[in-house]
Amino acid sequence: MNRDVIICRCEDVTYGEIVDAIDAGLTTTEEIKRILRCGMGPCQGRTCSRLIARIIAEKTGAKAPDVPYPAVRPPTRPVEIGTLEEPGAVRIETLTGTGDEE
Repeated sequence: MNRDVIICRCEDVTYGEIVDAIDAGLTTTEEIKRILRCGMGPCQGRTCSRLIARIIAEKTGAKAPDVPYPAVRPPTRPVEIGTLEEPGAVRIETLTGTGDEE
């Protein structure tokens, strides 16, 4: 595969960068996620995790099913507990705003 092929579209991580990371000793999807930020963009790894696991398997000799995918953690914003007590008080603007709201 061409080293310039983008594997993680959200973070623009290429096949070559992933192979270099594996050659440097990173052999799990979690390690590659931490160092290269693969799977930390808007898709949360839904488009690249399987590809990365397959690349790791090919380069390390492992079987693809034995390479675990990283944990998917949806982006969240803390909400005060009192807000949850008020029916209808949680709105999209509250959750996605800048924090400057009333």
